[in-house]
Amino acid sequence: MTITRPDTRSAMQARNHAPACHFCGRAITAAPFAREEERFCCEACFLKQREQHDLQVERDQAYLALAEALAAALDAREHESGLHSQRVACHTQVLARRFTQDPQQLRQIYWGALLHDIGKVGIPDAILLKQEPLTEDEWVVMRTHPEIGHRILASVPFMAEAAEIVLCHEERFDGSGYPRGLSGAAIPLAARLFAVIDTLDAMTSDRPYRKGLSFDAAKVEILRLAGAQFDPQAVEAFSAEEKTLREMVAMKCGMAPVAIVTGLKQAKV
Repeated sequence: MTITRPDTRSAMQARNHAPACHFCGRAITAAPFAREEERFCCEACFLKQREQHDLQVERDQAYLALAEALAAALDAREHESGLHSQRVACHTQVLARRFTQDPQQLRQIYWGALLHDIGKVGIPDAILLKQEPLTEDEWVVMRTHPEIGHRILASVPFMAEAAEIVLCHEERFDGSGYPRGLSGAAIPLAARLFAVIDTLDAMTSDRPYRKGLSFDAAKVEILRLAGAQFDPQAVEAFSAEEKTLREMVAMKCGMAPVAIVTGLKQAKV
């Protein structure tokens, strides 16, 4: 017969009744270092998870900085004034948050909208920067930019959903877009939301050949094209977020009330 000393028996009983770490599965004989509902975590795993989280945040910030720098370079190549790509990415987020609060999904939508025109790096300057109307042959080349962009981003493991937005950002709800002529729900929701925002930004921005239109003029056109160029659901989201979008467009045009600008500056502090 094996005789177990009282202190050893107590230690064994403590281990048998101790909660297990959610990550490593080992018994936590001391007080749990962290607890979430019925899940426990030992100190070693807590520190490891915290380190991985910090690395993920740092990595995401680096990815974001790189993506925004690339988008700025693309805007500069097309002689875009201001921050077109970053602006449509932020505005698309306003609509997207009406459909999801998932941070990962919102991040993909931001990247997809931000880099929507990345495929234009494969379009010759003679076509991309041409001031006169493009010929039919030149349009054939220009319409390849969504597929070029998709090939670029699809090779990046963490940008799979963003790559689909890039591929579909020129599609139209009624199937008259390109490159695949998709229609309705076959077009990713994020791309349908982006289409409304991209048109809003294009119409309210100054061009060498015309002055930017007012928000109200752009709104009339977007509402008119619901069910044709645009998903009615996306147009409904646009209408629901009109106040926010109107303020953001006003900031771009230098017409924002002082209170709005001040509030945004305070929010960044």
